[in-house]
Amino acid sequence: MNVSVTFHSYFKDLTGVQQTCVELSEGATLADLLALLYQQHPRLAEMERSTLIAVGLEYQSRDYRLQPGDRVALFPPVQGG
Repeated sequence: MNVSVTFHSYFKDLTGVQQTCVELSEGATLADLLALLYQQHPRLAEMERSTLIAVGLEYQSRDYRLQPGDRVALFPPVQGG
């Protein structure tokens, strides 16, 4: 199945892309997707513990089972001042 991934804020700098399409096995989870993305973009792995993940418009946990065509967005931690 294919899912699209969008990188927000400085995650675009860490990956060198704003968006990518990833092919995964049926039944894959967000954790599976992240493991693949960390292999492809090792600098992104440094942010593993603080990455916010949304599928569509809802934040999801890493055990969320992806569906074909899902749109995943990765965000760095929210900062303010």
